[in-house]
This record gives sequence, C-alpha cells and structure tokens, in this order.
Amino acid sequence: MRDSIVIPFNKEEVLVLTSDNSGAIGMKEQDVVKVPYEMVSYYSFRVAVMECMASGASPISVVIQNFCGNEPWEELISGIQRGLSELDMENIPITGSTESNFSLSQSAIGINVIGKKSIVSNTEQGDLQSQHVALIGMPLVGDEVVFQVDAVAPLSVFKEICHLQDVTVWLVGSKGVLNELERMFPGMDRNKVAFSPMIDLLKSGGPSSSFLISYPPRLESRIREITGEHFNKL
Repeated sequence: MRDSIVIPFNKEEVLVLTSDNSGAIGMKEQDVVKVPYEMVSYYSFRVAVMECMASGASPISVVIQNFCGNEPWEELISGIQRGLSELDMENIPITGSTESNFSLSQSAIGINVIGKKSIVSNTEQGDLQSQHVALIGMPLVGDEVVFQVDAVAPLSVFKEICHLQDVTVWLVGSKGVLNELERMFPGMDRNKVAFSPMIDLLKSGGPSSSFLISYPPRLESRIREITGEHFNKL
C-alpha cells in the first residue's frame, strides 16, 4: 500500500484515508494553469479516490477543503460528482468547507476520500521475474491533461482493473514512472525492464493520469481487453 492512512474501525474492517491537493490551478488571475474549477476538483478527486481504491478500499465519503472562494463551490462539487458518476458511485456523500474570510491570490483546494475495506492478511508483492508490468495511460501534467485527454486512463478502466484478482495497482505521481516502479519493487534492476522509448520515465504523472500494474502473465489478454489503447507494456 502507498499514500494512505489505515485506521482500525471494527474487528472486520478498517478505514482508509487518502488525499490530494491542487494549487495555482483554476481561474484566478495569478493561477499558473487556467482551467475551470470543475476540472480542478475532478482531477484532484481522481488522485485521492484512485489511491483509496488501489489500496483495496471502497470509498464511502469525500471531503473538500476550498480556498478558491465561495463562487466556485458548486463547480468544485460538480467535478467530484463527475468522477463519482464515472465510477458508478453517485450516492457517496460529499462535504467540506470554504475559506470565506480571506481571499487568496491563487486557487487552492484539498480533497480527502474516506474508504472502508475488510481486514485481510498481507500478501507479498512478488518480483519482476514472476510478474508482468504495464503502464495504463500516459504521464501528463499541467496543460497536457487538458489537450491530451485521450491519453488519460479512464476511471472506469481503473475500477475494472482494481477488481481483478492477483493484480497490484500503483498510481504514477509527481516523481514519475521510474520512481514508482522502484517503490513497487525495492531493489529492482532497471536493466531487466524493457522500457518503451515513447514513455518518459522521469516525467511527473500529474493528477494520476496513468497507473502501473503488476500481474501474472495469464491475465494479460484480459487486461489488454479492458484497457485497450491505454495499455503500455514495460
């Protein structure tokens, strides 16, 4: 498991808390990337909910911290609802708070996703000799997320992959594909992985526009069927 906190809940379940934040992205004059607030919250929610689901948890609530002002609130909620709709989770409640006493010169939000999962025994990750590895989607950041939307791994695809047995899911964050591979497989020998020259391994993954999977070879045809053109074998 990676960027999450696990809290004991009862004898059978634990709570899983994940989060993401976004700064200088929005519609304020001094924002670095100018996009509608619905897009801001949608992509920030993507990161938090994908982290939650990658850990094996089912989301049960979303909390938003809004520093963009009162006006964008409904747009921010709409972006989260868009993500929930893509996951067929429209009934999950959303709450949060807005900083309305002071106005910031740049947009900023934080999103938390609360999930719940059954207590199970830990399993070993395995290694590159016994597992195949693929990148689903492409690492994108900033305006690339807007103009290369077809390269972003869809949430519906992510959800279906998470439901496959014996598949480990790992998001690509701001430190890039190679960093995440080394976290997945400590002591990994880079020379044993056939990297595609089309993929920049060091580039930021932005708002988790892509994710890594490790899987047994017997599942590759099924995974290719689910992911289609988003499949990039490593």
